Amino acid sequence: MTAPSIAEASRTSGVGVESAGSRYLRHPWVGFSLRRLGGLLLSFVVLVIVTFLIVPLIPGDPAAIAAGEGASPAQIATVRAELGLDLPLLTQFLNYASGVLRLDMGASFISGEAVSALIFTRFPFTAEIALLAIVLVLAVAVPLGMTMAILTRGGRSRWLDTGFNFVTSLVYSVPQYVVATLLVVVFAVTLRWFPAAGAATLNSMVLPTAALMLGPACVISRIVRRETAAVLEKDYIRTARGWRLSVLRTNARYVLPNLVTTTLTLSGLILAAQLGGAVVIETVFAWPGLGQGIVNAILQRDYPVIRGIILVLGLLATLIIILVDLILAIIDPRNLGGTTHDV
Repeated sequence: MTAPSIAEASRTSGVGVESAGSRYLRHPWVGFSLRRLGGLLLSFVVLVIVTFLIVPLIPGDPAAIAAGEGASPAQIATVRAELGLDLPLLTQFLNYASGVLRLDMGASFISGEAVSALIFTRFPFTAEIALLAIVLVLAVAVPLGMTMAILTRGGRSRWLDTGFNFVTSLVYSVPQYVVATLLVVVFAVTLRWFPAAGAATLNSMVLPTAALMLGPACVISRIVRRETAAVLEKDYIRTARGWRLSVLRTNARYVLPNLVTTTLTLSGLILAAQLGGAVVIETVFAWPGLGQGIVNAILQRDYPVIRGIILVLGLLATLIIILVDLILAIIDPRNLGGTTHDV
């Protein structure tokens, strides 16, 4: 082979390699993954900055709180040096950020326990009721919304439609602490079916989980009902009825798949927002999770614990939204941001 032909082959090979690499980078899943990782990283950075600023911006001297009542100025100065509060603000932030990356968020001012250990101890309790509430919300809201749309299709059973809208609106509009208190009064104090507080038995999970899931279940069932009513008016649903398919098969095969995207998207946002509600619910039921932990830390001005729990709750909310995006992308590749042809 002559020299020009070797150079030409080399150029041709380079073009092929470059084309393969560019095709890989243009793949929808690559772009989707990079965007979600970038969003997660940005959220993490913002949360680290916000939680760090809790100590400098809140009035009062954290060193004096950590030193305890009656501490002398010399003792407070010693504690301030031990906590690194005498360092420049930028140095404090870099130390805090590097500690977070090492899962070292300092120690509690009150108990001296490592914040990361305290979070790992409380996290399973919050995860138990949160995951159970998510499962129950979807298990109740989707069938309920679809059933109401089918029963009230075409203006039928207006009394049922009015009652459904009234009850779901009422339950969702009542503050969660009121719902939790009513559940305690009715089912714990009056009927004595479940414990009023604590986490000693499995029965202890029932009331906090119910209080956490009732509001989201109501609003999501309304969303599912509205989306189902719209789908039932589509031409392909009329065609399916013309084929004399059973109601169950028609709804499972043609109606339910068309509800997934909207339902999961809104459900993810609502359930992520409900992490804040877990703080109230855990306090009412004395549930030993992250919610009760942050309330105790705020009352005691235990800033390292406040920082750590807010950071974890914020990351959990972000991960829930990313998980919903991932599920939607798996169900329908068009949610990747590209087209099905690209896939």
